[in-house]
Amino acid sequence: MLSTPRLVALTALAAASLAGCNSDNKSNEPSAPPAAFSTPVAFMTDVHFEDVYGDFKTTAYTGIPTADGKNATIRTMYAQLTSTRLFNENYFAFRAALDDAFAKGVRLVALPGDFSDDAQPVNIDGIAAILKEYQAKGMRFFIAPGNHDPNEPYDDDEAGKNDFLTREGKEQKVYATGNAGCKSGDPTVACTDQLKELGYDALIAKLADFGYTPQAADLHWETPFSRYPDGKYSLAEAQKSAAAANRQFELCAEGEGGAYKAAGEAALGKPYTKCSTVMDASYLVEPVKGVWLLSIDANVYLPNARFDPANPKSFKGFDGAGNAGWNKVLTHKRHLMEWIQSVSARAKAQGKQLMAFSHYPTMDFYANQTDAMKAVFKSGAFQTARVPEVATTAAVAATGLRLHIGGHMHFNGTNDLTDASGNYLVNVQSPSLAVYGAAYKIVTYQTADTVDVQTIALNNVPRFKELFPHYETEYKYLQSSAAPADVAKRWNHAVLDTTSYGDFTRFYFGELSRLRFMDEYWPCEMKEAATSLNLAQMLTMTQLQTSVTVSQLKDQTGVVPLTAACYATGTPSGAPAAAGQLAADWATATSKARQLATAAGVDFDAMAKVTAYEFYGDFHRTVYAGELSLRDMGADRVKQYKLLMSAFPAAPVKPVKIGDKLSDQNAVPVAFQDQFKQVFSILKGLGSGKPSGHFVIDFKAKTLTNAESGSPSFN
Repeated sequence: MLSTPRLVALTALAAASLAGCNSDNKSNEPSAPPAAFSTPVAFMTDVHFEDVYGDFKTTAYTGIPTADGKNATIRTMYAQLTSTRLFNENYFAFRAALDDAFAKGVRLVALPGDFSDDAQPVNIDGIAAILKEYQAKGMRFFIAPGNHDPNEPYDDDEAGKNDFLTREGKEQKVYATGNAGCKSGDPTVACTDQLKELGYDALIAKLADFGYTPQAADLHWETPFSRYPDGKYSLAEAQKSAAAANRQFELCAEGEGGAYKAAGEAALGKPYTKCSTVMDASYLVEPVKGVWLLSIDANVYLPNARFDPANPKSFKGFDGAGNAGWNKVLTHKRHLMEWIQSVSARAKAQGKQLMAFSHYPTMDFYANQTDAMKAVFKSGAFQTARVPEVATTAAVAATGLRLHIGGHMHFNGTNDLTDASGNYLVNVQSPSLAVYGAAYKIVTYQTADTVDVQTIALNNVPRFKELFPHYETEYKYLQSSAAPADVAKRWNHAVLDTTSYGDFTRFYFGELSRLRFMDEYWPCEMKEAATSLNLAQMLTMTQLQTSVTVSQLKDQTGVVPLTAACYATGTPSGAPAAAGQLAADWATATSKARQLATAAGVDFDAMAKVTAYEFYGDFHRTVYAGELSLRDMGADRVKQYKLLMSAFPAAPVKPVKIGDKLSDQNAVPVAFQDQFKQVFSILKGLGSGKPSGHFVIDFKAKTLTNAESGSPSFN
């Protein structure tokens, strides 16, 4: 195992360089894996399961009665359209994925975290019932915890949601009994402990049969803390090591305690503080001969300012694990790094087909576009704080681990790294079932050193419209209400006209972009351009040369649908633009843009029909689905974007700033050409990353090879 100095050395490997690969492909829906392959394993990440017909066990909120005698306990459509995950329709998507995998002959299914949406008893009992149903058919399930399961390491009896849908189309607050509203007897709150958020102990107990404890049929099972007498595996010893009391480690604010505390305190120069004993739910299992599934609990819940040494198991004393990820595993779960190295070495020595999975990515999940995204979008946009540091990725690679399947970001993608010592690590990002680009992965070893990865899209999901009549009631209520809060929550009824799950999630992501992402992520002047210009106007803007300034737009109306609202007021330095100057310059630029389109085989007039709403929706859909989004766009849209990517000036003029704002004395096209050249470069990178549809990993050659041909590409 790794010694403490060795672990420090791993962390220091920040200079490792990413292995280059420009291949790209598209996902399809293949038939069952070829018979020559070994045992296939399906990976279904970020299910975010909520039991849409769950029993809250309270008369205060029983849900919406349905014709078949059930009660729909669902969230509002508005809540879904403003969230980065669906809450309701993914219930049907999960069943569809399980049915599809079963039909393809897959019997082993891994769930790398966020299998529930906050680990409430109603939802954990609901997903456990479904897993048992499919288990009875011969499937087996292996869970890794995510930051939503659990939300905190210990039970939270104050949790709940304020946006469940009533039969009248209104919102209903439902909270656990420890919530302040329940304690005060607030009549607007329905109270039930079915909505409390479970910590590790209760959660693992309910899901023990799904990887967390050894089964009689397993050939091997262990945790990071297992110690088998004479190194010989036995079910009885495995069952002992599965007990919660035997899966604990000391977590402190500064790092992992226990055997690591003295060295850490010496390096820090002061004692560790806020220490508590926390469960690590990681395990290794060999369910069939030769296949090792390594479920890594990469949750790190850091003690916060509310941590109480006298009550170290209060959920309030810990931050959520969402932003910590593998960056904090290195410092706060050091035992895991040693264990992973041990497992990797043993797998290699014994010829095991090792598939490691955790909730969190082990490397850049933005197709290496993270730095570019930080440069052009708002600070903190696109959750870039969750991107693992280069040193973190290098440390994971140095353990000898070769294959990791992650989730958390709801993205489809692949990345790899070869470190200075020749260690090769591949991170496969399995997309969520609860967002646009919903899909799961089938991973199969072809040989000891080659792995086939297939991405199975969930475009068609039976029953996905089952709850739509309830949303109709919500829509009518919001339209009839004059209350400002209700008016603000009105949504586009067209989402209910969608005809497939793929179409529904595509529409949902357009609305999510409009209602949330554009405000949260895009700087003001970029948002205005992105929400105002169609693709033909954008192409014209790339060619526009004019002396007319942004401040003069108010006098040159009817030409460019932009304003000076986002700009700082500067001091004019030249004569006012002549009347009609912008119109003349725009006409010249339009002529150039049309010529570019013709030369590229693109219909310029068709570009004018691609609205701003479609553009920024496409951008965000590509962030999440990568190359999967290009097939959805279609060949014509891909060609249009490729034209835009190549049309900007080689070296755009840098806009002048006044403080943190752009000056309104910049010429009209300056900000657009500078900023959107970067935006389209990012879009190209996101849609032309390493293969993430159907591809083959060769660990010896250190390559990712596209297994599909003819896929659309931005290259």
